[in-house]
Amino acid sequence: MPTTSVLCLRACLALLAMPIYLLAFLGIWEPFCKKVFFPFFLEKLSAIHERKAKKHKQELFRNLADFTGPSGELKVLEIGTGCGANFPFYPPGCRVTCTDINPNFQQGLAKSISKNQHLRYERFLEAAGEDLHQVPSGSVDAVVCTLVLCSVRDVSAVLREVLRVLRPGGAFYFLEHVAADHSTWKYFWQQIYHPTWKLLFAGCCLTREIWRDLEDAAFSELSVRHIRVALPWTPLEPHIVGFAVK
Repeated sequence: MPTTSVLCLRACLALLAMPIYLLAFLGIWEPFCKKVFFPFFLEKLSAIHERKAKKHKQELFRNLADFTGPSGELKVLEIGTGCGANFPFYPPGCRVTCTDINPNFQQGLAKSISKNQHLRYERFLEAAGEDLHQVPSGSVDAVVCTLVLCSVRDVSAVLREVLRVLRPGGAFYFLEHVAADHSTWKYFWQQIYHPTWKLLFAGCCLTREIWRDLEDAAFSELSVRHIRVALPWTPLEPHIVGFAVK
């Protein structure tokens, strides 16, 4: 349960963001956020995040080609592709299927596709991570999901879909911001920012312990590391990175 001090500071922050809360009450904020604000914000944040997390991503995707299937082609499904920030880290020639629940990233995605001609782009699916029914079971070698599980409705449902679409022996790659240690000031401020941050940024949750969902999923192997990616003026520093094998 949040402490009294957390609740009071939440209320103060909500007062500062009252115009946004009013727009949300009137049903105006959500469509504006999805179509204009969040794609703009994510493109700018991604540029900063990529500089800060570049070494972590290089290390993360270093063995991606090792999961190439019997066909000889690496088939990658990316959940929540956004503006395609992961494309530069994929090995040449791999076949990429992009998905996102928000179709308003198309302009930024098109720019990334044009810059990364070393990949083969299969198609774009407008789909939530909890429902990838357009993707056949056991049809991909790797699933990639970065900075997405913070905002899905049901993390466990997404991981069940990941396991379904992966072939046996395929891998799930992730890099996500997560809750800080509960004994730290970072977590204290995450609790304060949480309701307003979630409203402003399309459901992004600051306090999810996603590593626990990964541990509870039915993967045969899990490699996860807790890291820090310092993003100025945000409560997003604690991250996890790793991969899990079906």
